[in-house]
Amino acid sequence: MAGLTLRSVRKNYGDVPVIKGVDLDIAHGEFVVFVGPSGCGKSTLLRMIAGLEDITSGEVSIGTRVVNDVEPRDRGVAMVFQSYALYPHMSVYDNVGFGLKLAGTPKAVRDANIRDAAKVLQMEHLLDRRPAQLSGGQRQRVAIGRAIVREPDVFLFDEPLSNLDAALRGDMRMELARLHNDLGATMIYVTHDQVEAMTLADKIVVLDGGVVQQVGSPLELYNNPANLFVAGFIGSPKMNLLSVESQTGGAVVSAALAAPLALRHDLPESARMTLGLRPHDLKVAEDGPLKGHVRLIERLGNETILRVSLTDATEITAVLPGQDALANGQPIAFDFEPSSALLFDEHGSRLNTAP
Repeated sequence: MAGLTLRSVRKNYGDVPVIKGVDLDIAHGEFVVFVGPSGCGKSTLLRMIAGLEDITSGEVSIGTRVVNDVEPRDRGVAMVFQSYALYPHMSVYDNVGFGLKLAGTPKAVRDANIRDAAKVLQMEHLLDRRPAQLSGGQRQRVAIGRAIVREPDVFLFDEPLSNLDAALRGDMRMELARLHNDLGATMIYVTHDQVEAMTLADKIVVLDGGVVQQVGSPLELYNNPANLFVAGFIGSPKMNLLSVESQTGGAVVSAALAAPLALRHDLPESARMTLGLRPHDLKVAEDGPLKGHVRLIERLGNETILRVSLTDATEITAVLPGQDALANGQPIAFDFEPSSALLFDEHGSRLNTAP
């Protein structure tokens, strides 16, 4: 296994830049997730690492070797795609071992590697079946098994769970986390699903428009987003974002707030800003500064998710613990700890929240 380094990596399609100078260090054994909206460049970046896309400029290194001009098969990477790409006429055993067979691996070695991978993935009982006899989750295991037998330096996953239903995605997330722990391998995983990113990653790379917006652990990005994009993307449900204006003394005002809100920030007077509030940080309070009425209720048993229209028609989301007896149209007000609020300047950059 090995680490990975990207230095000033760029990719243009003609005159159109899609990856705009990415610098990244991935340590040996890390599980790194590239996350961002559709079209942000995450899959393109993964394919550049794999050698399936040319690099316009910059360097990609695996271990100590620069691999810009190295063929994909010689880079020491194995990629698992969104589509399973299994051969329908072959058994699971033959699908998993097909790459080794093409490489001329001796039959005894090939057999041992296939059976070891099947044991790791708990699919030994499936080796004689064909893809048509497998569920979606089982087919994805076969695709992962095909990568494992190659014993790569780096595993690459391109949205491997997007074709599965919600319950199965949850199960497969646990399987991938267990696999990473068992193999101790370097893994890079692409997804647009920030829940997958939060639950799987040692380190998340947030991309937007071909630019790295922030790199850090899941909780670092959740608690300390660098900018408005990261704040709005990381977290489920999404952060509430309100337009506010500062007053002398560190208070902010807005049509969405029933009264000026005193925050412990040294703010310039009359500056336009965005106030960020996590749905889980809102607490029902009769005299709270966020007043409105309930528009939608989602009862999940352990918690209740509310969609609330404030007095200026701004809509926010609140998550309450348990099973509150609320009704659509009911008046409601919320308060929150000032320390849990985030502020962003008019350009979307995070403001220092220290007292």
